[in-house]
Amino acid sequence: MHPTLELDLQLAARGSRLASLHAALREAIASGRLAPGLRLPSSRELAAQVGVSRNTAVAAYELLASEGWLESRGAGGSFVAELPRAAVEVSDRASVAPWADSRWLRGEGGSWPASLVSGPAPAYHFKTGMPEVAGFPFDVLRRLHTRALQAAAREPARYPDAQGLRALREAIAGHVSSSRAVACTADDVVITAGAQQALDLIARVLVTPGHTVAAVENPGYPPQRAALQGAGARLAPAPVDDEGLVVAALPDDARIVCVTPSHQSPLGMAMSLPRRRELLNWAAVRQAVIVEDDYDGEFRFTSRPLDALKTLDRDGRVFYVGTLSKILLPALRLGYVVAPAWARDALVAAKHASGFGSPTLTQAVVADFIAEGHLLRHVRRLRGEYAERRRVLEQALKRHLGDKAQVYPAIAGLHLAVALPGVDTDELTRRAWGAGVGVEPLSRYWWGKGRGPAGLVLGYGSITAARIPEAVKRLAKVLGTL
Repeated sequence: MHPTLELDLQLAARGSRLASLHAALREAIASGRLAPGLRLPSSRELAAQVGVSRNTAVAAYELLASEGWLESRGAGGSFVAELPRAAVEVSDRASVAPWADSRWLRGEGGSWPASLVSGPAPAYHFKTGMPEVAGFPFDVLRRLHTRALQAAAREPARYPDAQGLRALREAIAGHVSSSRAVACTADDVVITAGAQQALDLIARVLVTPGHTVAAVENPGYPPQRAALQGAGARLAPAPVDDEGLVVAALPDDARIVCVTPSHQSPLGMAMSLPRRRELLNWAAVRQAVIVEDDYDGEFRFTSRPLDALKTLDRDGRVFYVGTLSKILLPALRLGYVVAPAWARDALVAAKHASGFGSPTLTQAVVADFIAEGHLLRHVRRLRGEYAERRRVLEQALKRHLGDKAQVYPAIAGLHLAVALPGVDTDELTRRAWGAGVGVEPLSRYWWGKGRGPAGLVLGYGSITAARIPEAVKRLAKVLGTL
């Protein structure tokens, strides 16, 4: 069955019905109301809808087809033809709302840097931020989803709680308490659409446009900067060293400091314990807040992680942000923020204003997934898998690139950063993709005037250990052509 065409076709009261129907349909196509590829009603359905004879409807379709406006596919029906843009009478004026002056319309809202390449994914892809999905327990997820649907059928229809489903908030509180020693309850947790929405909500709540100075790591995570820029913050890039963010380099007027202490994005070092205490003391003196983005800290290669900043916080200054996208599936789009009590209501209000709440069914499924122990088992399996991939990747880099590549040390995560001094890594990226190897240049993470060594960021979440050596061999061959 095909949908009925819900379009008001105004036919002239006088004159030829055929000419009037033809003109109305042609105007609808030319104006873009009938999009290319749209299947039109049968001649019988159209005639009944607009009040003409079927012969008139057939004649109108045939005339439009002869003019190139329609394509007839026999028994398949009539479809709106693909037309050159010039033939479609749609306004392309750049200023349809000259009174609007938002940062987004001015192109100053911030964004992830544009990709250097386009086209299909390469055969070997070191894609960052992507977890392993081949071994994911989809059968468990399917069973839990069926249970959630059955439960939803027994409950009255209602919109989701903006703070998040309590069962999921309880599960996440238990998870971060046991895995990261972050003492919290369900009331402290706000569920978001991935970590990025958490960063966006925090920026909305904390930033006074044009005034608030936010310090960010340099190099650092571009979408984090985008959330702050979009809210109108003034960004202050801060350098990192072997111990993480250099606290001594923070500007005195910074009131927000964004850090990735468990696994610095993108270089990979962990912030030392003395540096963590120094940052907390610095924030206390200046009445600043800290946004701790723990995006993949679950995948550590040492026995015990350092205490999270949120764990060490005694003043309610730290917003702890986490994600389930990199642990489970990106398609779930679930993240969370463990917020200080003074900011929680504001975050929930901002979440409600941006779209009520996250999908209840998805939250219910993930809550059960965590509560039944599937998350813990999944993380333990992947931790060993990622450790092996990293070992294989480091060996392949050493074998095929030798002294040309300097691997940044890291104790956790889904990627590693590689310094390639003196190499045009943008050009290397383009050529590598042409050779079937997807890589990402480190240059995308730098911001402002500060620039460090050239390099690459190689994700190993979505490439198996068996395929890594060949991928690195191809990359080394491309590097030899520069």
